Amino acid sequence: MSDIKNYIKKILIIAVVIYFSFLLQTSIFSRFSLAGVTPNILICVVSSYGFMKGRKHGIIIGFCVGMLLDIFSSGYFGTYSLIYMYIGLLNGFFKKQFFGDDLRLPMILIGTSDLIYGVVSYLVFFAIRSQYDFTYYLMNIILPEVVYTLLVSIFVYYVILHLNNWVDKLEKKGSDRIGYY
Repeated sequence: MSDIKNYIKKILIIAVVIYFSFLLQTSIFSRFSLAGVTPNILICVVSSYGFMKGRKHGIIIGFCVGMLLDIFSSGYFGTYSLIYMYIGLLNGFFKKQFFGDDLRLPMILIGTSDLIYGVVSYLVFFAIRSQYDFTYYLMNIILPEVVYTLLVSIFVYYVILHLNNWVDKLEKKGSDRIGYY
């Protein structure tokens, strides 16, 4: 019974993180755009959970985040779900190299994930409609967004890291109690 409670707690915490990140990205940070771009907080969430928890969590969280964006955006339904799912999968491959306090790997992975997201978004949303000015899109939208996302992701990453450590402690404490009965 305690395992089910811990599992539900974990799911609720992840759902709350996704919800608040979505609200931050769509409401607060959309008002603080720099050079016409806003940070992609949801990439930080998917990437962080991907390399902290592994491929399976990365895929599931990426799919949920993408589905949330698909529901609230106009465009090709399912596109964001696939993009975020694959980003979660790719970040999940780096679980074994993950060390919580080292900031280099998370920043490299988040920056690379945002770059991949920008390029794939360009291909899906612009190149299909015969808008082929990739260098303009790269220099004025993709790279500034990557920089802005990296600046914001330092704070987002530490919040997710501390939440993840807290949930792991709760899980460990619950499993220790079960052993005493």
